[in-house]
Parts: sequence; C-alpha cells; structure tokens
Amino acid sequence: MRKSIYLRIALILATVILAFIFFLPNTPFFDSMPDWWKKNMPHKGIVLGLDLRGGSHLVFEVDLKRARGITVERIGMHLQSLLEKKGIKATVKTVGEKIFIQPLNDEVKKLIKENYPDLSISVQGNNLVCELPETAFKRVETTSVEQAIEVIRNRIDQLGVAEPTIHRQGENEIVVQLPGVKDPKKALEIIGKTAQLEFKLLDEETPLWKELPSLIKAGEEEAFLNQWKNRIPESDEIVFQKIINKETGEVYKRPYIVKKETLLTGDLLAEAHVSIDQRFNEPYVSLRFNDAGAKIFEEITAKYVKQRLAIILDGNLYSAPVIQEKIEGGNAQITGSFTLEEAKDLAIVLRAGALPAPVKLIQNVTVGPTLGKDSIEAGKMAVIVAAVFVSLFIIFYYRLSGVIADLALILNIILLIGALAALNATLTLPGIAGIALAIGMAVDSNVLMFERIREELKLGKTPKAAIESGYKKAFWTIFDSHVTTLITAAVLFHFGSGPIKGFAVTLSLGVAINLFTALIGTKTAFDFIYTGKERKSLSI
Repeated sequence: MRKSIYLRIALILATVILAFIFFLPNTPFFDSMPDWWKKNMPHKGIVLGLDLRGGSHLVFEVDLKRARGITVERIGMHLQSLLEKKGIKATVKTVGEKIFIQPLNDEVKKLIKENYPDLSISVQGNNLVCELPETAFKRVETTSVEQAIEVIRNRIDQLGVAEPTIHRQGENEIVVQLPGVKDPKKALEIIGKTAQLEFKLLDEETPLWKELPSLIKAGEEEAFLNQWKNRIPESDEIVFQKIINKETGEVYKRPYIVKKETLLTGDLLAEAHVSIDQRFNEPYVSLRFNDAGAKIFEEITAKYVKQRLAIILDGNLYSAPVIQEKIEGGNAQITGSFTLEEAKDLAIVLRAGALPAPVKLIQNVTVGPTLGKDSIEAGKMAVIVAAVFVSLFIIFYYRLSGVIADLALILNIILLIGALAALNATLTLPGIAGIALAIGMAVDSNVLMFERIREELKLGKTPKAAIESGYKKAFWTIFDSHVTTLITAAVLFHFGSGPIKGFAVTLSLGVAINLFTALIGTKTAFDFIYTGKERKSLSI
C-alpha cells in the first residue's frame, strides 16, 4: 500500500516539475537560463490573445459574385485557347455568368463536353450558350473563401505575426486577429490586397492612342475615364501607371489603352522576389511562373513579338515592356518607381498567392495594449479573489480536509497553467473565465467527496473505511458531470470563434486536470495520513 502511495506522490511531483518547465518561458528567469536550455527545452509558453496583448481585429468580406465571374472568364479563355489549338475559327465572349460561342457546330460542342462536362449547352440565335450549374457555383464560392483564408494566412506568416487567429464567419466573411501587431496599417495593406496580377496587350493600333495625354494629376482618374468611356472600343479599357516626380514628390498618372482580354493571371505564379537593377540601382520584382504558367507565357511571347505586354496588378499598370522574342523558362519582371520597402511588400503579396476573388474590409478594430493590460489585471484579480474566498470557506467548513482540498486546488492551477504553456495556447479573457470556472468545478468535486465521506462516518465506519467508500460512491457522479462538461466544451470548440475556442480549451484542460487532482491528488493525501496507523477520528 505504501509503495502505491509513493508512486502516486512521485507522479504528482513529476507533473508539477513539468508544469514549471513548460511555464518557465513566461517568467523573467527564462532570460537568465543557459543557451543550451533555451535551445533544447520549451521556449514558447503561453501566448496572450488579442484582448490581453492588444493588436488588430479585422473582418473581410469575399466578393462571391466576382468569384463566380472570374471562374466563367477563365473557362472562356481556356475554351478560346482550345479552339485555336484545334484550328477552329470561333469567337468566345463572356457576358456575366454565361459564355457565348460562334459558330454553331458539333465539333465545338464535342470539345466543350470533353473538357467541361458540367457546362450546360443551349442555343440562342447564332450562339452556343454555356452555363455552369448552381451546384458548381456553390463549390466555387466555398473554395474561394477557403483559398482566401489560406492566402491571408500565408501573408500573415510572411509578416511574422505570432499566433494569429484566422477563421471563417458566416457565408463569405473572414475574421483575422493579429495580437501584438505594431503597424496595423501596413498589415492591413498587405493582407487586404486583392493582388489580381494580369498580363494584357497594349492596344497601340487604335487611333485614340495618339490622343492620350502623357500625364494627368493623381485624383483626376475618374473624371478622365468619364470623358473617354464612350470613345474607347468595346474590346479595350484604360489603365493607369503611377509616376512619381523624384525631385518634387508629386504623383501623376499615365493613361494606357489595353486589351480587355487577360492573357495570363497571377494564380500561375511560382516565385516572386526583390532584385536590384545594377544599371540604375533601383529595386524591381522578379517573377517566375510554374510549369503551366511558363508554357502559357512562352506561347504569349512567341505570338505577340514586337508588341507591348502590360503587367497589371490590382488594375494599376506597373510596366509595359516590348516583347523582343519568345521567352522560355517563365521569367518576368515588374519594374516601376519602387522604394525597396514597396518592392518587398509587393513581393510578399505576390509570393503569398493571389486572392481568388476581391476582398473588402468591413470591420477594423484596434485593441490598445493598455486595454489588454487592464483586462489581465482584472482577470488576475477575479481569479485570486475567487480562489482566496473559496479556499477560506473550505477550510472553515471542512477543517483539515479543507486544507487538503486547497492544496489540490493549488495543484490544479499549477497543472492547468503548465498544460496551457505546453500547448502554446493563446490565453484570452474568456480563457481566464474558463480557468475561474475550472476552479469552481474542482471545489465542487471535493465537496461531493467530502459529503459522501461524512455520510459514511455517520453510519459508524472508521475514517479509513469512510474515505475508501466515499471516494468509490462519489466517483461516477464526478466522472459523469465532468464528461458532460467536456462534451459541451468540445461543441464550443468546434463551432465557436476564436475567444470561444479559448474558453473551451481552458475549460477542457481544467476538467481533465480536476479528475486527476480530485481522484488522485486528494486521495493520495488522505491515504498518506490514514494508512498504516489506524486513526479514530477524521477532521472533516
């Protein structure tokens, strides 16, 4: 019996030591630890959440209508490419969510069915009309939101934000929490960039090309477009290039007429990094496409030699080099009046991936560190006050057994904090509430056991027999209540948002540790006191 008690004591001591080791990174002592310890032992600890540490809370809305349109446009572009490769002369136009193809013939229908079996085909006048079913569009919408979440996550990783929270909310919203972000404006710019990278041809053959002004003042773009919109051919559009006067710092816009047809998009991009032009000592962004993109880029540069290819990002033209010859390998450059910092940010956006559809910021809340500090102090005070009052009441009501229960309560808190540190959990204000609730449940477990022991003592049993019987009879009651709480916490974790998940994690850990401290911790203390020497009374 004594051997079993010592093994349990050793187990409890081992868990306490592990808890201190995992929590050490959150203490001032960690800085003075030797390098080998910092390198090989846990070094993260508990991370404070947005409401405690301060930072940014952003909510983005994915434009699902545009996601549907982009999908249809890409299908139309691919069909046009397939028809050209087959030597079939046909016109492919995308209008809204429909694709119109001329002429009407069985060969075109066969080609469509072979490559896009989901498309429904109908005849409207002299056109074949292709449409995606609503089920396919629903898949596009779901995928677009999921891809947007991954792209945003990649961009945040590149920013180096520790422990961000990113999750879907509703049908098309994405919630992003960035604890400890010092420059929320920069983070917002990089995260929210649509990054629709497109390659289009300049239309220098239109007679209007010579009438374009060389520069207009920044801010006059809308008025300029209204003036020219009825003169531009239907197949063309106007885009602007940003020009900065390096001497005065004034910003101008240079208008260009480009073909609406997109020859290549940024979703085929494999790599983007900053390089320095040795001639002018200016930064630019080097691009490399994946295998599919490299093949398309090679075809484009072979087909449009001596024409200018515009590189457009988010509707802004960055450069329009002349295609001198066919370019193999899928390499390109984005040049412009970049500072090194601007070039780095652009490379991050491109390297992290293009968003599948435009996103719009609908909520931006900045939580200051002062508010976070106040929340921490308030949470600490709530937990301390609750623990002190409960501990005093238990000692008053249960005497020596109450002291044992308080020791188990302290053990419970130590192990809970250690477990959170071991998991590198993000602690939020609801998480602190979960810790307080876990303390209450720990007390409840001890109350159930002590009342059972009292009942056994009233029946005339010895202290040792009353303890054994009381623990056995209380076990299933305690176990059932904890399991139902664990199920509730699991549901909260699965369906809840970030702060609710934090509450669910702390509550789940607290419940599991309660079972350990109540059924093993206090039982070990009672066994140590009452085993061996038979005692006639029990302080309870």
